[in-house]
Amino acid sequence: MSYLDRLPSPRKIIEKYNLTPQKKFSQNFILDLNINMKIARQLGSLNGETVVEVGSGPGSLTRALLSSGAQKVISIERDERFIPVLEEICSASNGRLEYHIGDALKINIDDIVKKITGSVNYKIISNLPYNIATPLLMSWLSGDRWPAGWNAMALLFQKEVAQRITASPRDKSWGRLGVFSSWRTWSKITFDLSPKVFFPSPKVSTSVVVIYPRTSPLLVSKESLILVTKMAFQQRRKTLRQNLKSIGGAALLTEVNINPTARAEELILEQFVALAQAMERFSNNSEIQIEHN
Repeated sequence: MSYLDRLPSPRKIIEKYNLTPQKKFSQNFILDLNINMKIARQLGSLNGETVVEVGSGPGSLTRALLSSGAQKVISIERDERFIPVLEEICSASNGRLEYHIGDALKINIDDIVKKITGSVNYKIISNLPYNIATPLLMSWLSGDRWPAGWNAMALLFQKEVAQRITASPRDKSWGRLGVFSSWRTWSKITFDLSPKVFFPSPKVSTSVVVIYPRTSPLLVSKESLILVTKMAFQQRRKTLRQNLKSIGGAALLTEVNINPTARAEELILEQFVALAQAMERFSNNSEIQIEHN
């Protein structure tokens, strides 16, 4: 039996420290060890790997990551009430767990990993708080450095958000998030989780999404791609000629051989990239005035 196995169960940990889940932190914990082990194994063997976890809470998934062989687990936790829990796991992990108390949206994970391990090469496996899951993903996909420091992710999202991340053209979920995530990564939903496995139970189902970076994404400014997709999908029932009017409209679409009467959900990734590139050319040539707000 390892020292980790001797720790109290996550449920007893919660009772011991009176750790009532806080709505303001969007805390919904998975206490079942078998489910946490399944999540931990979504990226294959963790032997010798550095794994970052955001929102460790009572440490259920943290312990699964350690039990799955991770060489180093780095926990990012905003709620200081969980420091005693993390300290207990640290003591039982033979130095394989380190934690950082702070807001994941405001820190540079690459810097933390490099400070602890001496290099930047890690996986992210996390039961993300619902209220920051999408902004966190966008920040991890938007870094100036690419490929990024992370080499794979297994993340929990509300099922509707997971479907948007992994959507394909003409899917009803195809939109800004799907275009941007498919530009730099490929992703898929591996399994769904019932609200019943969480404490407390959310009102929505949850999906586990695995995400891998593309080594050579199409060359385009991320700012331009974000702007084009934002405008293209702003009113889904309108044509692209109408939605893109302020950045060239029909002229912009004709430039890249896209039917001006098409709608955003009909376009594939490569067409959005072409639109973003054309918008930059129009802007640089001062042919049109681009609205950024």
